[in-house]
Amino acid sequence: MKRLSLFAGHYGSGKTNIAINYALDLKKSVNEVYIADMDIVNPYFRTKDSEKELNEAGVKLISLKYANTNVDLPSLPQEIYGLVQRRDCHAVMDIGGDDRGAYALGRYAPYILEENNYDMFFVANFFRPLTRTAEEAYEVMREIENACGIPFTGIINNSNVGRETTAEDVESTFGIADDLSRLSSLPVVMTTVTEEVASGLECENKFILNLQNKIF
Repeated sequence: MKRLSLFAGHYGSGKTNIAINYALDLKKSVNEVYIADMDIVNPYFRTKDSEKELNEAGVKLISLKYANTNVDLPSLPQEIYGLVQRRDCHAVMDIGGDDRGAYALGRYAPYILEENNYDMFFVANFFRPLTRTAEEAYEVMREIENACGIPFTGIINNSNVGRETTAEDVESTFGIADDLSRLSSLPVVMTTVTEEVASGLECENKFILNLQNKIF
């Protein structure tokens, strides 16, 4: 388990949903957990929407000053520097979509790379436009890496079609995820589904994270 867990990917891939669930799950085994909303691109679905649940679980939230208001300024809280500079806590970081959102992460790259105690996960929904194939997803992955200067360490398959998602839908994307793994030389570390979908999956050796919060 790395001290910093970063989630990035294409617009609408489900980064925020996964980051929230991951932080809540992490808090079960780690004393001090922060989650930082670094999405300066999309003002409509933010980590702050789950502030009450995060607080109740003991997860500390760092979000944009004007999140969930009619003011939307592209600036990040100073507290994020503290997360990457101090080394006595665990932090989950929700990165904005595509290379535009990843540019904001670049200012913290020297601290993150120096410590070298991070995972940066590429979140992929292979049902979304521009990431329907492994080749398309790989291109987005490289654009994000070039923008922020931090290499990915793993892939998360978050393929879904909303509340209509079936186990068969998810299983149909395993091959694409494996192709992306071969292209990038990175492991598929996680498949994310609801409990209902998980019960119908027929697969082995694939870590499943059951999504509890703001499903799809």
